[in-house]
Amino acid sequence: MGGRGRSRTQRKHFAQNRENNWKYTNNDSEHQQNRENTNSTWKSFVTQNLAFEQYYKEQGIVPPEEWGTFMDCLQSELPAAFRINSSSQCYLEIQAKLENDFMKSLQEEVHLLIMGTDGSEVVAIKPLPWYPENLAWQSTFSRKQLRKNKILERFHEFLKLQNEIGNITRQEAVSMVPPLFLNVRPDDFILDMCAAPGSKTFQLLEMIHHSAEPGSVPGGMVLANDVDVQRCNLLIHQTKRMSTANLIVTNHEAQHFPSCHLNRSYAKGSEPRETKELDIDQLLFDRVLCDVPCSGDGTLRKAPDIWRRWNAGMGNGLHGLQVQIAMRGMSLLKVGGRMVYSTCSMNPIENEAVVAEILRRCGSSVELVDVSIELPQLARRPGLKRWKVQDKGMWLTSFSEVHDSRRAAVVPGMFPSGIGYVDAPGHGDGARRSHLPDNGSNDDSQNGIGMVQDPATPTILAEEASTLPLERCVRIVPHDQNSGAFFIAVFHKLSPLPVIQKKPCWPGKMTSTGNFQSQSFPKVKDINADEVEQVDSVGNQLSEATMDDADILENGKDEAPLDADCTKILDEKRLQFEPSSDGRAGPELVRGRGKLQTQGRWRGVDPILFYRDEAAVGQIKAFYGIKESFPFKGHLIVRNSDISHVKRVYYVSKSVKEVLELNFLAGEQLKIAAVGLKMFERQKDVSAQCVFRITSEGLPLLLPHITKQIVYASPVDFKDLLQYKSIKFGDFGDSEFREKASKLQFGCCAVILNKDNKTLSEPQVDASTISIGCWRGRNSVTVMVIELDIQELLERILMYLEEDSDSSLLENKSLITAEADKIVKAD
Repeated sequence: MGGRGRSRTQRKHFAQNRENNWKYTNNDSEHQQNRENTNSTWKSFVTQNLAFEQYYKEQGIVPPEEWGTFMDCLQSELPAAFRINSSSQCYLEIQAKLENDFMKSLQEEVHLLIMGTDGSEVVAIKPLPWYPENLAWQSTFSRKQLRKNKILERFHEFLKLQNEIGNITRQEAVSMVPPLFLNVRPDDFILDMCAAPGSKTFQLLEMIHHSAEPGSVPGGMVLANDVDVQRCNLLIHQTKRMSTANLIVTNHEAQHFPSCHLNRSYAKGSEPRETKELDIDQLLFDRVLCDVPCSGDGTLRKAPDIWRRWNAGMGNGLHGLQVQIAMRGMSLLKVGGRMVYSTCSMNPIENEAVVAEILRRCGSSVELVDVSIELPQLARRPGLKRWKVQDKGMWLTSFSEVHDSRRAAVVPGMFPSGIGYVDAPGHGDGARRSHLPDNGSNDDSQNGIGMVQDPATPTILAEEASTLPLERCVRIVPHDQNSGAFFIAVFHKLSPLPVIQKKPCWPGKMTSTGNFQSQSFPKVKDINADEVEQVDSVGNQLSEATMDDADILENGKDEAPLDADCTKILDEKRLQFEPSSDGRAGPELVRGRGKLQTQGRWRGVDPILFYRDEAAVGQIKAFYGIKESFPFKGHLIVRNSDISHVKRVYYVSKSVKEVLELNFLAGEQLKIAAVGLKMFERQKDVSAQCVFRITSEGLPLLLPHITKQIVYASPVDFKDLLQYKSIKFGDFGDSEFREKASKLQFGCCAVILNKDNKTLSEPQVDASTISIGCWRGRNSVTVMVIELDIQELLERILMYLEEDSDSSLLENKSLITAEADKIVKAD
């Protein structure tokens, strides 16, 4: 029974006592000698791979004279980098601490540690010059050095705490670049197709929240998707630090991301009023980030295990998937929108070859944007126009050289021209013929897709070069700015993608989009066909705006529910999302503990229900005095099918609300793993007039809109409350605070720091307001904040107290000086 759930592969690996990848190889005499001298088993990775060097020398990704510098940089440790959360309440304070404290103190403390190899002094930490507003920083030290060096301990502890709270994000410097090229606006709908672990998603959320006023919700939203459930959990954990109502996390294969739109039959049905209530009728995006799975050799400096396992086949094997994901992203992009394609790979097969294939498929509907003037201080190099393909150790310059047995693995799109070569009819021995040379046009009749040249044309074996403007791509190499390697291409969608009728082609050779496959290669339906080659059963072309999911999904894998009676589907959705008069959910929902939850057709996933229990919502609004101006109705959701036992209530923005409503009407195509900002949580104290307390995550958003259960505390009382967690009314130093706190109703309350000890007649909240959620008990006030937040708040409060102390000293000093001046004048 013990091994029943394990795969044969897992059992095999355990049985064979897999190789320890953390050791040097035995044939490395120098490291073997070191191991004998130190009597140590564990050593760092070998940072070399002959196949890697041969491959990239042949591809010419850097000039020969730079090769030594390039390799030296790859074999050194990567400097640590981090980004300040610009939507954080204290981001200016963090900036000031870095500039006025750590930049100076670290330089003094570690002077001997940071001398350059040439004897020159190196700056310990500095802002990245190309990142806007000095929000991104890079340290000279690697993460390993920060962890282990005692001199750097204070700086490391600061980074750890701020990262866990969400005020900063520790992220590789070049990984921050792709979102910057998206030119995100606050009202944009953004899709992050392969989002885990979530650093870029967090960055995108920062961008839409950056200019938002306290208590306001941006008009935009981010939909972050990842195929792996475990990585989705990591993504959710990362983005929870943001405390946002503008995020949806989904769990889908990126290349099969559902097309979520109002059903055409329903739109023409008997209830058009419901359709008009939605501002959107199809889920399309203003911005798409397509950071695809890749071989990852651009991350060698932080993941040295890649040195051992790298081979050229890694990139070849991912090329097709990368094209599929990118094309799906392009089909979900609005006309006029911008998509960024990126990888952390240096391989042109995963980079320029994919970009070229996208341009060929999309034709004049898409342009590759020249971003050379954007982020001018970012060191970058143009994309390649020439490259080769390596397969089974052989270098190939064109598809004509690919053996028949390898045509399933090596396709024309991998080569610069993208042109397919076929066996000439009547010409034996597999003689190859080429198409006419590409003249740069995206028109199929000109670029050779689906064409066969005259048999008399001689074979072209010269090295191919792309005629597409691939120099507009961005290549970042490590030694230009002491970073990792990255590749970025920016697309602008000019018009709907072309709908191409399927063209006749010879068996087992070419698909309708110009990709070759052998007869033995298993058929994989390209989900992007809904945009480039869909044709309905009567031969009519279908536009990208009206495509049904059943038309684009294979074998019913993600097919929509039966839509013969769309009114019936809508009625069922109403039962799910509109509780009955007693506040309970509809009868079709699963109830009871331990039973499997269902989200539409997604088994084992928590449902999403709009919370419309008028009695409970009314009680919450009355208890906290929530203003009518705050968008409340229809913005609350729960994740439990049993409405009568709701534990948590989440708040969603208007944009997320619209997407959820559209998803319900579309048959719940989206498998949603997380959504909304946790705003209220049920407490067990039955004596409270309102059993729902405001959560720490929800308080900053709700605070400007509540008029009750608020009390102001002096810096000293606020500090004591954080330190002791619970304080009786009589133990507070400020009599006014003591009196007002004792008059609050039993239950949750908000305690606001009165930094200047002013007398306030009514609540005043701005961007600098510091508050905590507490519980007003019978005789005391108890803090309801996690330990990490308490620690961070204490540091900030102590800073205010020090500033007050300093200002008092300055005032006393000025008074003494003034009195002294009077005495001098009198004399």
